[in-house]
Order: sequence, then C-alpha cells, then structure tokens
Amino acid sequence: MDISTRKSQTTEGDGPPATGTAHGTPDATRPDPAPRDEPAPGSAATPDTTPDATPDTAPAPVKPAPRPGATATAPGTATRRGDRVFLGLSRGSGILLLAVMAAIAVFLSYRAALAISEDRANFLTTFEWDPNSPEPVFGIAVLAFGTVVSSVIAMAVAVPVAVAIALFLPHYAPRRLSGPIAYVVDLLAAVPSIVYGLWGALVLVPHMNGLFGWLDTYLGWTGILAWQGGAPRSMLTVGILLAIMILPVITNVSREVFRQVPRAHEEAALALGATRWEVIRMSVLPFGRSGVISASMLGLGRALGETMAVATVLSPSFDIQASLLDPGGGTFAQNIASKFGEANEQGRDALIASGLVLFVITLLVNGAARLIIARRKEYSGANA
Repeated sequence: MDISTRKSQTTEGDGPPATGTAHGTPDATRPDPAPRDEPAPGSAATPDTTPDATPDTAPAPVKPAPRPGATATAPGTATRRGDRVFLGLSRGSGILLLAVMAAIAVFLSYRAALAISEDRANFLTTFEWDPNSPEPVFGIAVLAFGTVVSSVIAMAVAVPVAVAIALFLPHYAPRRLSGPIAYVVDLLAAVPSIVYGLWGALVLVPHMNGLFGWLDTYLGWTGILAWQGGAPRSMLTVGILLAIMILPVITNVSREVFRQVPRAHEEAALALGATRWEVIRMSVLPFGRSGVISASMLGLGRALGETMAVATVLSPSFDIQASLLDPGGGTFAQNIASKFGEANEQGRDALIASGLVLFVITLLVNGAARLIIARRKEYSGANA
C-alpha cells in the first residue's frame, strides 16, 4: 500500500485525529463541553427562568420565631417586666405633673373668684390696694405694669451680655481662661435671691446715683429717663438687679447649645474663607437660635417670679411713674411677699387673685416661647 492510500484511510476514519501530546494538551478522547445556547440573529433573548436568576424570585427573609410565652405587642408598648415598670413610672410622672398643675389652677381660680366677687372696684384697672377694709378695693394695674417693665429691662440688659459670654467662652477665650470663667458663671446661678437682694440694697443702690445723673443729663428729655432726685430705688434699679440674677441661667444654657454646633459646619465655613465672626453669624447662631430662645424664656420666668430681691431693693407704691428713674411701683411677687403677713382672709384671697394673674402671664410666656421654637425648628440640632 502506497503512501496516498494510507492517508485516505486515515481521513475516512470514525473519529478526528488525535491531537493530544505529551505536553498536557487536551486529549481527543475527552468529550467537548456542551455548546451554549445562543439566540438566533434577529430574535429576542429568552430570559433565564432559573430560581436564582432574578431578584424577584429570591426567598423572603425569615423572621426569627418569638420566644416561648412572648406575645406580639404594638409599637410603644413594653414586654419585659423592667420596661413595663419604667413605662408606668414615666407615664405616671407625666400624669401627676398635669394633675398638680390642674390642682394649682383650680385652687387659684376658686380663691380668686371669691376675692373678685367682693371687690368694689375694677380688678384690672384700679390703682389701689386695700382688700382688708370692710369695703375692699384693690386692683392689679400697678403690679402688672411693674412686673412687665422690670422683666423687659432685665431681658434687654441680660440677653445680649449672656449671648456674648456664651460665644466668647467656646470660640474666643483660651482654654485655660474659659474654664474658670464658666465655673464662676455656674456659681452665680446658685446664689440665693436674698443674697442678691442684700447686695443690691447695700452696694448697687448707693452706686446708681452716678448712672441716674448721667441718664438725666443726656436722656432726660425723653421723659422716661428723667430723674427728680432721691434714692434710686426705682424700676430701672430693679431691672438691672434682675438682669444680674438671670444672666447665669441664660449664659449656661446658651453656652451648652453653642457647644453642640457640628464641627464640620464651622470648618466648612472657614474653608470657604469666612472670618471668625462670619462663622458665628452663619453657622453658630442659626444652629443655636432655638436654644437661645429657650434660655431667654427660662431667665424671663425667674425675672417674673422674683420676690425677695425686688422687695429688698424697690420702694413700693401703688402709682405708675412716668420715669423709670423715679422711685415707686411694684410687682406681683413683691406685693404678695410684703402684704401676706398682715392680710386677713379677704386680703389673702386678693393676693391669691394677683398670683393667678402672674400664673397666667407665665403660661402665656412659655406658650409663646414654644410657638417661636416650633416655627424655627429647622435650626434645631436634630435637623442640622
């Protein structure tokens, strides 16, 4: 058989020629992999229908089985004994607080109604206080005016100074200086009001003559800052004393609020080229605005209800003075403290009626503060 005949027999065999070699190439006897089904040209691809080909058919996560004896509860309820006890105590505390407030309101309203029913004058507009006479005549016009004016003076003096101190301590003062100053401010908040009153009567009042003389010289033409001489036991002195008393409260709360400003906000403003004051104006003050309002309302609440300090400094009289520098006037708390010991049953009811007015004023102030904070909730720390 020649060479050509041998080649034709080889090509006409049953299988392909062996391609395996000793170097590790695939052997001819190994079966080829199954061909992959490819869509014909021009036809749409058929999606795979295997269970784990699409996420829609993935099995849902299995929730852990509840513990034996556990029952399904709605959100806000407790299942463990400790949680139930704490929930009951906290809920009971809130209900007890509301009950106490309601009891105070009912007591004041009842005794005030008894007093006003015996009043021979208009309770809101009368400039006289004589509830102990057989024909009782009393009104709260002078007390309401003095309470509001002294509190407004205190807020006008204390809030700017307190905010300035609260900004100075964390942003400008050196660390070794901010600590002692903050400690002294905290101590001022713990001083009793009678101590402030004694200091005001023995130190502040004698040194107010120079300020009153300067105000009368340059601003006496306004009428409200004219001084006729005499001891400076007036509404302006009371307002300054109240400002000193509420200054630590506003400063401490405002400082803690300013310290909560995210550091990233300040660093971002500095990275954009802002000065220190621009950082405070654009980042710190908007963030802490609601906190400053809350701190101011706390200070205002103390100024409205301050008793002994005002009674020690002020020369009370049931007359509204045109000038803030002239002695005279009165406040609700000061009048209650000074007249309660000498009052009879009718007089005590009249004092309780004035206390009801102060109670309502305090509630209105706090309600207004809550409304202001709610309108500016976008500046709160939770939303920053």
